Amino acid sequence: MARKISGLQRVLDAPALFSVAYGEIASSIYVALGIIALHALGLTPEVLALVGALFLVVSLSYAEGTAAIPETGGAATFVRRAFNDLAGFLTGWALFLDYLIVIALSAFFLPHYLGAAFKVAALGRHPSDLIVAVAVIVGVAALRLVRRSAFYRYGIVVAVLDLVTQLGLVALGFAFLFSGDALTRGVSIGSEPSWHQIAFALPLAMLAYTGLETVANLAEETREPGRDLPRSLFSGIGLVVLIYVAIGLVALSAFPADHGTTQLGTRWLHSPMMGIVAALHGHVPGGLVTALRLYVGLTGAVILLVAITTSISGFTRLAHSLGEHGQLPRAFGRLNRRTLVPPEAIVAAAAISIALLLISSLLTDTVVFLASLFSFGVLAAFTAAQLAVIRLRFTEPELKRPYRAPGGIPLRGVEVPLPALVGAACTFVIFLMALVTHDGARYGGPIWLIVGLVIYGLVRRERGEGLLERIEAPSEDLPETEFSSILVPMKLGVIGEEMIATAVKLAQERSAEVEALHVIRVPLDTAIDAELDLEEESAAASLAEAQLLGADHGVPVRGETVRARSIGEAIVNEAERSGADLIVLGSAPRWRRQSRFFSPTVEYVLRKAPCEVIVVAFPEGVMEEDGSNPE
Repeated sequence: MARKISGLQRVLDAPALFSVAYGEIASSIYVALGIIALHALGLTPEVLALVGALFLVVSLSYAEGTAAIPETGGAATFVRRAFNDLAGFLTGWALFLDYLIVIALSAFFLPHYLGAAFKVAALGRHPSDLIVAVAVIVGVAALRLVRRSAFYRYGIVVAVLDLVTQLGLVALGFAFLFSGDALTRGVSIGSEPSWHQIAFALPLAMLAYTGLETVANLAEETREPGRDLPRSLFSGIGLVVLIYVAIGLVALSAFPADHGTTQLGTRWLHSPMMGIVAALHGHVPGGLVTALRLYVGLTGAVILLVAITTSISGFTRLAHSLGEHGQLPRAFGRLNRRTLVPPEAIVAAAAISIALLLISSLLTDTVVFLASLFSFGVLAAFTAAQLAVIRLRFTEPELKRPYRAPGGIPLRGVEVPLPALVGAACTFVIFLMALVTHDGARYGGPIWLIVGLVIYGLVRRERGEGLLERIEAPSEDLPETEFSSILVPMKLGVIGEEMIATAVKLAQERSAEVEALHVIRVPLDTAIDAELDLEEESAAASLAEAQLLGADHGVPVRGETVRARSIGEAIVNEAERSGADLIVLGSAPRWRRQSRFFSPTVEYVLRKAPCEVIVVAFPEGVMEEDGSNPE
């Protein structure tokens, strides 16, 4: 059987990955800066630098893990490989939380940037901001349900837009706002900020460095993961850390800490980059401030919109990986033809992120609660990922590692990466800080894991498999692509029966419907609407048989008869009109004995079809014995 099925393709190179890495990670500052400054006060640049350095150390382990195991799933994939399916699921489930919170916070902050850009105060007030946020999430999800994400095609444009905006603010900030005295004014470590505030701020600062998992999830779509992934990660993250620290210095110069607070974390909490623009008033011409306000507000909204889109894509890719390995219901492991992601995952991402946003809005501090919940998931996943890289050095020493984390030290005869040891210890310590200081991490995180364990247990029970049992993904040659509508052109006799039976079987497995198409080919010397009673009767009989077979197997079969000069053209036109996800064709042996292998009809459909095509090659003698149309 010849198949033309779309799936995850290795098409991304280093520039594309860099654009994703920078665009995704650098977008976080639009959300995180005010949250961090609210608690770290004058130490905000130092906290950003410290957590950024740790983030870079963690990325060394991610680079080794994803280069060695270039599959979608990120940390969940190499944790599963190093330990077991349950550990991999818990890691993936924790990462789900991070994608969901990035979606929720990005949507929540977006109307604040728009409101500041156009001076529409209502957009920055409750409940308008919440209504707009929900509408944005629903809109992005609805769009992803019908078409693939085009972010990777235009990602470099978004990354450049982001970089230009941030570098511009840094340049203007250092020229007009920077003040060493302002940075140290009101700072007294241990009191302003207090040690508790510092411990509180460190986990929150992880929110400033999202996107590592999004890049790791693209390993299966990277042309040369061993080379391109490390290059994109290190260049993207290194540049982000430098710019973040510079922005922190500029922002705290504009809004220095005073009596245990800063306007960056109060007045400008929901649009901190707009606060920097506002601080330039009086230092640069008013027309430039107005232009900057519009530019930064609009670009901030666009970048946050992109962050929502890529986070939904990251969520769906992770869900696909878990579904493939028997950790989520089977539907999550199937790829949709149009979007290349499970539609169930898109709906789940939108619904849960909206629920998190609405529930947290009932609390006194929506933003901090979600940020602390984010720290729980990301720190747990980072710790597990680094431990997995260490364990794989022991359990699979022969595993091909195109990139190896530097600084190996000998331990029981194995070279263990020092960055993974140090990084795992540091992320675990900050994880404990989050549990001690944050209610969201202490209560919300464990509740989320318990819900995940229940779902995992039910899925494994339904499949009749153990909790720790390792389940491999289906063969890449036969991906579990989702079909909701299958088109099968009808033939007379045995061949027609076999083709409709194949279509009905596929539809039964995937809860799809079948359209049985009978094409009456009208010769050129005959009017297209001429009376063809015999052909019409044969068409009606074949369609009735198809519908009867479908009814026997609980599959809805729609019948359609069309007239055409070309059978192949009629099939393609009908597939486009009906939005079919799959076409099932039969191939006669007589064509395989010739140089062209397939009939002209099959070749035409394979070239022109708007969807996947399965060509069933029947054995020698069947077509000749049947005596039906050789097309």
